[in-house]
Amino acid sequence: MIHIRYEGRSYDLAETQLGILATMSDAQIKRQLAGYLDVAPAALAAYVIDRGPNGDLIVRPEAVYG
Repeated sequence: MIHIRYEGRSYDLAETQLGILATMSDAQIKRQLAGYLDVAPAALAAYVIDRGPNGDLIVRPEAVYG
């Protein structure tokens, strides 16, 4: 499962919907997600990919505190 938080919206998708494999790098995953969201890959440059112990991915904006 991939949970994406992008511009105030949340998406829950199966890896197979996006062609994402567990062995892909963060950059490769972001390129696949950019294609799905129909945005330039640079739009996800500041996003973080958290990989859960069960294989789930959470894609979210980088947290800024302060």
